[in-house]
Amino acid sequence: MSEDRTEAALRQELHRIAPDMEIEDIDREGDLREEFDIDSMDFLNLVSALSKSLGITMPEEDYDQMGSYDAMLAYLKAHTS
Repeated sequence: MSEDRTEAALRQELHRIAPDMEIEDIDREGDLREEFDIDSMDFLNLVSALSKSLGITMPEEDYDQMGSYDAMLAYLKAHTS
């Protein structure tokens, strides 16, 4: 899967959950939940939607690897290659 498609999927799902936030306005290395002002349920919805759209498994024990936008993107790229 292309890196562009992976990042597009992440951006799309984040926009669906936090439509008022712009990726360009956040600290890409900051805490994803704080940067997008999402709660635990929103995070689970994000992971579930990304898992489904990208066709990958994202187990709960990996959630600590998805703490920031850049970390989430790196995780997705590593698991969709």
